[in-house]
Amino acid sequence: MKPLRSTFGLFKMKKWYGGVLILVLAIVMVFSYSLRETQRPQPKKKQSAYDFFNNHPPIDSHRKGNDSFKLPKVEAKKPSLIQKPKLINVEGLDELYAPRNVSEQESNVLLLWPHLHLLLSRSDALPETGQGIKEAAIAWKELLALIEEEKTTKLSNNIRLKEKNCPFSVSSPDNALFSGGNILELPCGLVEDSSITLIGTPNGSYRSFEIDLVGSNFSEEPKPPIVLHYNVSVAGDNMTEEPFIAQNTWTNELGWGKEEKCPSHVSSNNLKVDGLGLCNEQLVRSTMEENQNVSVSSGDASTNASQESSHASANFPFVEGNPFTATLWVGLEGFHMTVNGRHETSFAYREKLEPWSVSGVKVVGGLDLLSAFAKGLPVPEDHDLIDNSKILKAPVITRKRLVMLVGVFSTGNNFERRMALRRSWMQFEAVRSGDVAVRFFIGLNKNLQVNFELWKEAQAYGDIQFMPFVDYYSLISLKTIAICIMGTKILPAKYIMKTDDDAFVRIDEVLSSLKEKPSNGLLYGLIEFDSSPHREKDSKWYISDEEWPHSSYPPWAHGPGYILSRDVAKFIVQGHKERELKLFKLEDVAMGIWIEEFKRSGREVHYITDDRFYNAGCESNYILAHYQGPRMVLCLWEKLQKEHQAYCY
Repeated sequence: MKPLRSTFGLFKMKKWYGGVLILVLAIVMVFSYSLRETQRPQPKKKQSAYDFFNNHPPIDSHRKGNDSFKLPKVEAKKPSLIQKPKLINVEGLDELYAPRNVSEQESNVLLLWPHLHLLLSRSDALPETGQGIKEAAIAWKELLALIEEEKTTKLSNNIRLKEKNCPFSVSSPDNALFSGGNILELPCGLVEDSSITLIGTPNGSYRSFEIDLVGSNFSEEPKPPIVLHYNVSVAGDNMTEEPFIAQNTWTNELGWGKEEKCPSHVSSNNLKVDGLGLCNEQLVRSTMEENQNVSVSSGDASTNASQESSHASANFPFVEGNPFTATLWVGLEGFHMTVNGRHETSFAYREKLEPWSVSGVKVVGGLDLLSAFAKGLPVPEDHDLIDNSKILKAPVITRKRLVMLVGVFSTGNNFERRMALRRSWMQFEAVRSGDVAVRFFIGLNKNLQVNFELWKEAQAYGDIQFMPFVDYYSLISLKTIAICIMGTKILPAKYIMKTDDDAFVRIDEVLSSLKEKPSNGLLYGLIEFDSSPHREKDSKWYISDEEWPHSSYPPWAHGPGYILSRDVAKFIVQGHKERELKLFKLEDVAMGIWIEEFKRSGREVHYITDDRFYNAGCESNYILAHYQGPRMVLCLWEKLQKEHQAYCY
């Protein structure tokens, strides 16, 4: 019996140990679960732009490098082969993001600012980012002061603003004509097809005269930039001095730029601006012929020189004592001068010196000026007087996810273009029903009046997003990223489209075409599969070896209009948030570069090209037609409504 009791005792002991073990395990599980619950990150409430500006503390301007920001801890990743750019302090950024006295409704135009904060602080920022932010901070401060003034003294302020409004045309008073100097004030800059006409007679007192398009500047800046310096030198009395036209630019940072002369003494057939030669062909041809026929005889040298200059002067548009009518007009790519009805010169826009920044016209030198006027200037509409203004306002978005977000690049003073889009393809049923949202992405202007008119327009229609930088062409890639942010974080959409304010988009046909396309890894538009960087420094699209060391670009879609799938846009947003994607100044090529990285990450990309995306003009059966002015946009819409066919005018 003793062995039996021993066995029974052993059984009881094992049972007791088992119970204790189960109890211990239960306690450990409860403790572990409680610990996880306390450590689990609580879902963050989405922060509105209003909350951001009223709760966001300014960055310490004395901090440098990565110390400028306290970044959230993230899981350790494998070290990158390429060192990430640092976060640096940028002059003016604190002022842009300081708390401001704007209502929650008013701050809807600033929804993207919190998301762009770190992007603007990258050490590898695009070259003009620093200046764009610094100037935007000044412009933003002035605008907020004017908004506050308008709120507190509405009646008197409106009277003052009407006096300084944006007129369609301006002319110079007689006293300015006789005294010279600043002869025209352009309150809201220039836009495409604006023109400035001068009527006068060279008087020979200085043998030359100058016409300057003066840029906008802030009170802190020593001198305003010269967007175009047009220097005319007429022939001398003895006809030995060859007349010429010299064009150039000037800025505080760089001084005088590279001078361009007409006659140029070299063939410029390959260089075109809006399809026009840099110099009148008759001037170039006559000068080249003279150079070829110059006599080497020393005895005939003075005679030949006189004959050559006389021959050149016969074709020269400005002659002492002869009246002229000169019209300087604004093209898509540059300024063009016609004299007495004949095209004489063209001058391509230079970086940071764009038509919207022109604030006035100055004339000095040997010229008796008889008349000066400008027309085709940007004019905002009085939004309170527009009939059926409700149908022009952005519809309230009720869907959790849109079918498509359309981001439109625009510039502050392109008032007429935006109104034309609101009255045309933004009236498609898909837009009015809220399935598709259209938003304009616009940088700040150096002109206070333009910014104020833009602010009023944004509040009236609810379809404008301000960018926290001045609207320089070299910074438009930042708008591309902003569109991706809008389409993934603020107005989530299945597809994201980018287009321009001079494009007509058949939204119905875009949506119909997308039904047959992959919903992931998509780039849809007019795809360029074989292209190389422009290495000519005079080119608008010049790219140095440092910016892009390769001989060719990856596939990219032409900028007037292309569509991305949501996963591609999310990758771009995340890649720039983590500072793993390269910034590149050509926005359409940049998109191609970023999609190539998406592809390298192991995901499939569907490059789908469609010839119906016309990047230069309009053809029947179009999906998108580019380079369409406001009147042409409205004409295309009317045709589409009447004939239900995609015919051009």
